[in-house]
Amino acid sequence: MAQRKESVILLIHCKDRRGIVARVSGFIHDFGGNILDSDHHTDEETNEFLMRMEFAAEGLQIPPDEIGAAFAPVAKTFEMRYEVRPSSLRTRVAMLVSKQDHCLADLLQRHKRDELHIDIPVIISNHDTCSGWAELFKIPFSVYPVTKETKPQQEQQVLSLLKDHRVELVVMARYMQILSGTFLSQVGCPVINIHHSFLPAFIGANPYRQAYDRGVKIIGATAHYATDDLDEGPIIEQDVMRIGHRDTVDDLVRKGRDLEEIVLARAVRRHVERRVLVYGRKTVVFD
Repeated sequence: MAQRKESVILLIHCKDRRGIVARVSGFIHDFGGNILDSDHHTDEETNEFLMRMEFAAEGLQIPPDEIGAAFAPVAKTFEMRYEVRPSSLRTRVAMLVSKQDHCLADLLQRHKRDELHIDIPVIISNHDTCSGWAELFKIPFSVYPVTKETKPQQEQQVLSLLKDHRVELVVMARYMQILSGTFLSQVGCPVINIHHSFLPAFIGANPYRQAYDRGVKIIGATAHYATDDLDEGPIIEQDVMRIGHRDTVDDLVRKGRDLEEIVLARAVRRHVERRVLVYGRKTVVFD
């Protein structure tokens, strides 16, 4: 793959006011920066302003890791929440998986091809079914079996391992466990889940059987951030596929797996490229 040009990404979230874009652009210009990409959105109902700006590191008069501190006065003026991140930093991603391996295998192959610009320091599972994938790609694999009674202890073991590996993003690659509110409050980083339906339809067990029994004409997949509200976290990516009366339940499952792989990979890519901003129950995803 072509070598990435060194750049800095600036994410901004605040209430909309006059002059924000001009002030931010002026700040970058003042430090010798060249803007490579810029996009912003204002939610007219809530007056929320969200912005992503990417600028070249070449020519900057201060080191990229000092940009955040230098930007603080601007952020204070507009009461912004903001993040500054050099594009060269790879996001440390932990994979959670159970027995179904299709999403894990897809992400590992994309990682191998360096499509996602991530490091995967560990794969964690409640079964040993997917250990062969970890062995193939030479990634540490940890198994923590879980039952209803041992769930609190198991989650603490997983949290400890995530902390040890300094994980910045957790991906539930068909991890068939509900993460507790305690886990989500302590994990210290975003968690992305892939759901095997076009939410909010067909929540729960056997979604493809539900879809088949209803004679649906499309099936879908949804990637979202995990929250305390089961399967109701802010949505990052969705897609659908047309199906017909000749499709069996097995056909729906096969086609659904294809969708899940694509949708999850898109969501992970957009997150690690800092293209997703969450506000309330919604997201803005900049292309």
